[in-house]
Amino acid sequence: MALLLVLLGLSTLGGLVWLLLPAIRRYVAGGVCTSSARLDGKTALITGANTGIGKETAWDLARRGARVILACRDMNKAESVAAEITANTGNTDVVVCKLDLASTTSIRNLAARVNKEESALHILINNAGVMACPYWKTEDGFEMQIGVNHFGHFLLTYLLLDLLKRSAPARIVNVSSIMHKWGHINFDDLQSEKGYNGNSAYCQSKLANVLFTRELARRLHGSGVTANSLHPGVVRTKLTRHNSASRICIYFLYFIFKNSKQGAQTSIHCAVAEELNTVSGLYFSDCVPTAVGSCANDQQAASRLWDMSCRQLSIQWD
Repeated sequence: MALLLVLLGLSTLGGLVWLLLPAIRRYVAGGVCTSSARLDGKTALITGANTGIGKETAWDLARRGARVILACRDMNKAESVAAEITANTGNTDVVVCKLDLASTTSIRNLAARVNKEESALHILINNAGVMACPYWKTEDGFEMQIGVNHFGHFLLTYLLLDLLKRSAPARIVNVSSIMHKWGHINFDDLQSEKGYNGNSAYCQSKLANVLFTRELARRLHGSGVTANSLHPGVVRTKLTRHNSASRICIYFLYFIFKNSKQGAQTSIHCAVAEELNTVSGLYFSDCVPTAVGSCANDQQAASRLWDMSCRQLSIQWD
């Protein structure tokens, strides 16, 4: 009898979940970019645009008429995605450039090409990233997550900033994560050489994205170039390929995670929404400004990270 009651209870619960599933999915899907802005005559560069939310963002901007540069490590995938976007949007102005954010040489080569070949750059979306990987180092000796997620985009933005300023009004969009709220910038061991935890290193790198955006927006005030960061949501992408726990969660809770198109909405919103023309230094989630974690409000940490990043990359960015 007890077993029968348990089975009936589970059956009822399962039926309730099934009935509520459409509502749950709509809630999890989050905000949608409602802007109908056209981007004809505009140029956008998106890192990591051959998969996931980067691909969906590229697709949307191409649909709006922008010249879209897919800056990717895997050129075969990037070429395939560029052809797919062109075939489905009719936009033939979709180009591919090689970019490995784990190599400052590759970053400099990409920036040199863009500065030479492009007359303008109106939108820079720093989207690519790596999550909770084993303890690897970049070509230049940086811990992989801080190296790719922060240093790589920091250097790329620095190298493209003059072009962005000449193209103003222009926007810089940095894809961070809600995980920044659990991050801490370990200034005494930024490269995790004294001890490494993949999840902690990821949180640190995402906090670095928000602090970078904060300081960048402050420095760009009055230049016509804005900078905002965002949380795309919990998205089913290949970003979790190094994290077994995340892959298991996605497997069992597949229906409540965003797909790539849904995850791209806030990136698209920050890139195109007309009401954000002069908005800078904010953090968005589900297409609306959202409070950051307490550590991300630390102006002293933002300035200190900026100076340390410049030293690590051997650049002078005043």
